[in-house]
Amino acid sequence: MKESDWQKFNVIKEKAIEQFCTQTLNEFEGVIANTGESAHDRYLQLYQLVRNRDKEMAFIFDGHSRSKAPIQLMVIRSHGLADEALLAELSDEFRDQTEPQRFS
Repeated sequence: MKESDWQKFNVIKEKAIEQFCTQTLNEFEGVIANTGESAHDRYLQLYQLVRNRDKEMAFIFDGHSRSKAPIQLMVIRSHGLADEALLAELSDEFRDQTEPQRFS
């Protein structure tokens, strides 16, 4: 992997983590604000949502190495979390290698 791709990947990953967390926190707020449900039901929904999102976050973002970067970027892209402007700055080779539709 080219050094420039590695550096761009690091930025893409950090922005993707931020986007994922923002989306997740918005989901949490929706559950908490749903006063049509009892406090207990909202608590149970929030608990389950936290567990699910934690697993999803681990699946997408855990492990940070050059060897894992291509598959990790593919997963980030498949979840719609990659900054398109930054993707355009990657080498054609790395961008093509991490195209989610490549394996669908």
